[in-house]
Amino acid sequence: MIEFRLRHESEQTEAGAQRQVNAEIPAIAFDVQARLLAASALERALQVEGFLAAKSRRSKKLVLHATQIEFVEGE
Repeated sequence: MIEFRLRHESEQTEAGAQRQVNAEIPAIAFDVQARLLAASALERALQVEGFLAAKSRRSKKLVLHATQIEFVEGE
């Protein structure tokens, strides 16, 4: 298991205007995906698929459970 943070930066269109989007989200990965991340360099571009879930039974904070990780080449 590995805990990490994803940083997202993009430009999106909202109500006809361009908007800069910057966000960070806590994430967790298990098994093969955790080993992939542990062996990779920091700040690598990733494409991540998964699901959002509460951090624990007592916490309403969301954590992304990464079920599929792909490294983006050339970024």
